[in-house]
Amino acid sequence: MFHLRQDGRLTNVELAKRVGLTPPPCLRRLKRLEDAGVISGYRAVINPEAVGRGLEVMVDVEVYANDLKTIETLEETLASYEEVTELRRMFGRPDYCLRVAVADHAAYNAFLTSKLTGLPGILRVESHLTMKKVKSSD
Repeated sequence: MFHLRQDGRLTNVELAKRVGLTPPPCLRRLKRLEDAGVISGYRAVINPEAVGRGLEVMVDVEVYANDLKTIETLEETLASYEEVTELRRMFGRPDYCLRVAVADHAAYNAFLTSKLTGLPGILRVESHLTMKKVKSSD
């Protein structure tokens, strides 16, 4: 799986060579991993700066709502925003962690003031700007 994580476009022949198998058993193993859900898909890694999303902000959100309808609506709304690239509901505080990708500080300010602030159920928003990305799965 290491080789596929590094390059999901490897041909079966190249993958087989790297893991020390012949292509037919390698393809069977790969198919079994896909069928078992171990490999859930393949994707392209997009350079955020190349598509106008060079500023990444980690956002903590605490909510005051405790009714299911408000929580579901909040989650649907947050998940629908193109700027939100990752949304996690957490145990404890904060209630949610968001990864937001925008062009620059002005774009983040616009996102924060026009989309995030004032949503029903939100108590507090705390933004964290990255100084340096040390390790990433991308």
